[in-house]
Amino acid sequence: MQKNARSIRRGGIPRKAMKIPDFSSIQSESIQSEQNEIDEPPSPPLSLNSFSDPVQSGELLPVRPVKRPPSRILRKQFIFRASPAEWNDWQWQLRNRVQSFDTLSTILTLSQEETDAVKTNGEALPLAITPYYASLLDKTNPMHPLRRAVVPVRAELCRSFGESEDPLGEDADSPVPGLVHRYPDRVLFLVTDFCSTYCRYCTRSRMVGRSSAMHGGASNWEKALGYIEANTSIRDVLLSGGDPLTLNDDSLEWLLSRLCRISHLEFVRIGTKAPVVLPQRITPRLARLLKRYHPLWINIHFMHPEEVTPETSTACTRLADAGIPLGSQTVLLKGINDDVDTMKELYHRLLKIRVRPYYLYQCDPIAGSGHFRTPVEKGLEIIKGLRGHTSGLAVPNYVIDAPGGGGKIPLLPEYFLGRYGDNILLKNYEELIFRYPDTSLKRRFEE
Repeated sequence: MQKNARSIRRGGIPRKAMKIPDFSSIQSESIQSEQNEIDEPPSPPLSLNSFSDPVQSGELLPVRPVKRPPSRILRKQFIFRASPAEWNDWQWQLRNRVQSFDTLSTILTLSQEETDAVKTNGEALPLAITPYYASLLDKTNPMHPLRRAVVPVRAELCRSFGESEDPLGEDADSPVPGLVHRYPDRVLFLVTDFCSTYCRYCTRSRMVGRSSAMHGGASNWEKALGYIEANTSIRDVLLSGGDPLTLNDDSLEWLLSRLCRISHLEFVRIGTKAPVVLPQRITPRLARLLKRYHPLWINIHFMHPEEVTPETSTACTRLADAGIPLGSQTVLLKGINDDVDTMKELYHRLLKIRVRPYYLYQCDPIAGSGHFRTPVEKGLEIIKGLRGHTSGLAVPNYVIDAPGGGGKIPLLPEYFLGRYGDNILLKNYEELIFRYPDTSLKRRFEE
């Protein structure tokens, strides 16, 4: 066990003890009313989650109809009056997120479904889209896959059969605030409730963007760390939220260094969508910081091949060059990525930037997710269309996170057909049937 403890600290903790970050200036996260917009303030040093500055107002630039304009065009066209240096600054991206109807309607030609949903958002999952990700959205087509994932529609206000606010039963498996202990040897550590961009199908829409008292803060982090220290069976910690990579460097390093001092931990994982919606966050400094805390793994939430842009590729390359294994976690979404060709293209693009497809998730039955969810047969069809038709590296595990806290359950197409005498019958990707000699059962009876 000491060997494992040493390995996680390799090159890790600074010699001088780090002070716990200042959580006193955490601000509440909310949608900024268009009547309440103010000029962009100066850029002070950021503390944990101090990212609720309203979208910058000012004179709007003329908009020309361009389909999915690249970020440099959007920067010139729309309200984001940014220099290249500002546009490539992740803190600027956070301060200038799209959070109001007025801003969104300047960027996109909204459908009536979208207009109604944004104007009546109320207590629902907040609207927030980084300027970078907004630059990838189709201006006129409300069915554009990336646009559907981040722009509200009326359908999310309707609750279908079997949906709930906490379908995975995470709250019931939370021994201390912000920590979920479901599996024997690992825990989920929800370190923040903040995301730079809110996906409309978010599993934790009940808590993200609401500055919940259960997340962040020195006392809550310490309670979670204390629980991990006291339970020596825990060998793996997954940092999630919210998005851990929206923490500033000092807070993130404090947390990683603190985890690395727990002798029975073998490695840490981070779940994030930052390289996709906020690639500017993956700075050389951040990559150097993360490199100090190996073994460290990062799983990135990719949804569609159009998310694999030059900016995202640069971010992932930077992390991979720092020696961090990268995986992708994709949610299966109706009308967005629920066909073999789309998934195959996504996974091929990911492998080229050294991201290994890891999980394909059946969409969780959160409240208002009926318009996103596909039949389970669709997921099996996609796996069947990948297996044997592309490299095994491009085939993820298709799983359902069982409602009520049952954990991830893998699903596979029917390849094992049963036994025939001393053989088992197998069906391959071409629907051809083969026999494999398996006499182990017969030998057991003879013995």
